[in-house]
Amino acid sequence: MTAGARRPMQGAAVAVTAVLPVLLAGCLGPLPQPLVGLNQRLEAAGPARGPSLAGDWLALIVSQGGRDRVQLVDLQRQQPVPLPGLERPDAQPLSVAVDGRGERLALVRQLEGRTELVLYRRNLMALQPVPLQPPGVPRRVALRADGRELAVEVSRQGQWQVDLIAVP
Repeated sequence: MTAGARRPMQGAAVAVTAVLPVLLAGCLGPLPQPLVGLNQRLEAAGPARGPSLAGDWLALIVSQGGRDRVQLVDLQRQQPVPLPGLERPDAQPLSVAVDGRGERLALVRQLEGRTELVLYRRNLMALQPVPLQPPGVPRRVALRADGRELAVEVSRQGQWQVDLIAVP
């Protein structure tokens, strides 16, 4: 085969290599798109971190006026939802998770020098401490979409572990 015969083959390989990603992207469907309006509303609430998304609910920790607080957003209405009985001025939220109905929130927070895990039930407007057995220091929490189980990252004797906790 002559050098001239190889060039068209190399050109074809380059063309296929250039077109292939475009063809594959077309097979995958549309690209994910930011929700600009909602993102602007969230940004206006202040710096935020630690999002938890389940069903039509978004829970996150928002910094306002030098304090961190938990915010629950109803994504259908694109509005924050009040959480009476959840916040304490002397508590620092570290991690939050929400169930798929927006009824239960799990929260890791620092309070009076200790880190604790609590469960908030919106219908009762009440917090319930969640004991860790054996004892440890919780850091992050995730909540199953049906609200019936927690996954908690816990430090015990310098080792990180994950506990699963059934929620009645």
